[in-house]
Amino acid sequence: MSTTTTAPVMTQPTSSLARSSKFRAFAITFSISGPVIYCVIQHLNYPLVTYWPAIERLVWGLEAARPNSGPNMLWYGWTLTTIIIAAALGIVAMLIPERITKKIPLWLVWVFPILAIPYVVYSLMYWWRLAARQ
Repeated sequence: MSTTTTAPVMTQPTSSLARSSKFRAFAITFSISGPVIYCVIQHLNYPLVTYWPAIERLVWGLEAARPNSGPNMLWYGWTLTTIIIAAALGIVAMLIPERITKKIPLWLVWVFPILAIPYVVYSLMYWWRLAARQ
């Protein structure tokens, strides 16, 4: 009884999305602009949609309070607006030459979300106070 072993064949790795310079530019731009855009969208109150969970209603844009409808949820609209704008900026960044996009410092990917946290916490304080009164 003899066993034969074959040496593993080394193949060249195929092109990967993670190694793409265009995807890198998109991801970095999306990650940097996303928190900034979210804070601006939330401050200006520009949701793409307004959701009413009590009556399961979804409407385009901002809709004012309605009688007997319960509270509305704007977070979904703010998030959709942010994703669309940040993705558009990421696509624009993909069109910029690589020699320019490589100069974007990666530390900004961490700094902007961290800087956005205090603003988001502050903007939610009204709701925490409201809930504490009840």
